[in-house]
Amino acid sequence: MTRVGGDSGSGSILVVAIVAAMLCLTAMAVPLYTVLAGKRVVSGAADAAALAAADVAVGRAPGIPCELAARVAEANGSELHACRADGLVVTVRVGIAIAGFTVAATATAGPPLTHR
Repeated sequence: MTRVGGDSGSGSILVVAIVAAMLCLTAMAVPLYTVLAGKRVVSGAADAAALAAADVAVGRAPGIPCELAARVAEANGSELHACRADGLVVTVRVGIAIAGFTVAATATAGPPLTHR
């Protein structure tokens, strides 16, 4: 008996479809995870820049708060986008460009609040 138009070769097409789907998922996941990892880097850079600027604002270190924040942000691989010193409290916003996305973080630092 001979078959006409059987299932011969359908397994190969299924394997190619599965491999193509896995490649598409990987191509979408890699930029996402790169941006998420970059968000952690930027968040750490924002924290460090805010703490360094607050040290200057309270007099623990010499200099100008926002200039030091820019240097610390740059040393941590990011760029200072905004800096605002309000008395002893400093708020900074830093960011980087990763995979076509701008990833930014904001941090605020200053002396602890005292409750009376």
